Amino acid sequence: MIIDWNHFTPWLSLGGGILIGAAVAMLLLVNGRIAGISGIAGGLLRPVRGDRAWRVAFLAGLVLAPLLYRLILPLPEIHVNTGIGTLIVAGLAVGIGTRYGAGCTSGHGICGISRLSPRSIVATLAFMFAGLITVYVARHLISWGS
Repeated sequence: MIIDWNHFTPWLSLGGGILIGAAVAMLLLVNGRIAGISGIAGGLLRPVRGDRAWRVAFLAGLVLAPLLYRLILPLPEIHVNTGIGTLIVAGLAVGIGTRYGAGCTSGHGICGISRLSPRSIVATLAFMFAGLITVYVARHLISWGS
C-alpha cells in the first residue's frame, strides 16, 4: 500500500469523524434512534405513522452535506476502475449482506461498537475480515484492480 502524501487529509478526516460522531450521538439522544443507514432507509420502505420525517431529513442531510462542502472546498475526484456490472453485483451483495447481518457498517461499526454491543463488535469484525479476504482475492489471486 502506498500513501499519497500530497492528498493526505488528516485534519479534514478528523473533522468528518467528529461530525459523524456528533450526528450519531445527537440522533440517539434526541430521537432515541440508531444512525444505521440501511435501517433508516429501510424504514422508508415500510413507513410507520410519525416515523417518516426524521428519516427523510437524515437521508437528505447525507445528500446535501457534500453539496454544502463543495461551496467551501472542491470535492475530491472519484476514480472507479471497474465496469457497471461489477458495481451492480457489489451493490446487491452489500444489500443482501446488510439484511443477513441485521445492519450495515455504519449501524454496527459506529453505533453498535460505541454502545459496546457484542453483536455489533462481532459483525464489524466479520465485515473487516470479509473485506480483507475480498481485497486479497481480487488483487492477488485474480488480479482485479491492478
